[in-house]
Amino acid sequence: MELILKRDVDNLGFADDLVSVKNGYGRNFLIPQGHAILATTSAKKVLAETLKQRAHKEQRVIDAATKEANKLNGLEVKIPAKTGEGDKLFGSVNSGDLAAALAKEGVELDKKFITIAGGTIKRTGNYEAKIRFHRDVISTFAFDVIAEAK
Repeated sequence: MELILKRDVDNLGFADDLVSVKNGYGRNFLIPQGHAILATTSAKKVLAETLKQRAHKEQRVIDAATKEANKLNGLEVKIPAKTGEGDKLFGSVNSGDLAAALAKEGVELDKKFITIAGGTIKRTGNYEAKIRFHRDVISTFAFDVIAEAK
């Protein structure tokens, strides 16, 4: 079943993408939830016209996202966390903690645009996160989780 996405769907695509999914997924979830519409010939023509008009505006958005991503270059973030034996953390560090640490450095991001491999961090050390500023602008950011001073 071919559908046109109306909004971003994790692990499927971004808004205004033409995707092919299994019938049940489209009929029972995507369409009723308002995430997608059927890709009829008229809907495809409307989509093509919309994308053509949006292309110019999109370039300005990409430039702004690239400018934000460049703020991360040379930025060092250390997230302090309480530790127990060795390098094990009490609790964990997740994308929300990284978003808060970046906000202190002047880079405002929503935590849903930050992806840490494994989801949560439970030990001190060096880690990397993928930060999505735009569908075409994805940056890899290295940060440290350190033991909090006692």
